[in-house]
Amino acid sequence: MKKIPIKDLDYVDLYAEKLHKDNSLFHQQKMLIESQMLASKSLFKNKFKGEKFKEKAREYLKELGILKVKEKK
Repeated sequence: MKKIPIKDLDYVDLYAEKLHKDNSLFHQQKMLIESQMLASKSLFKNKFKGEKFKEKAREYLKELGILKVKEKK
């Protein structure tokens, strides 16, 4: 009987086993990640045009809670 993954680490182990048996999954995962990166880059370039692109994008991500705000010491 197969073990049902319970924790995140269990899923990592399961993926590693599958990847070991069929490394075409690596290529699929790489293509997916690259596609997501290109889509994100395009979205942000269109949303934040101008010289302060990185600064505006970081502010937006902080507002969404995706980036954490560093506390000043």
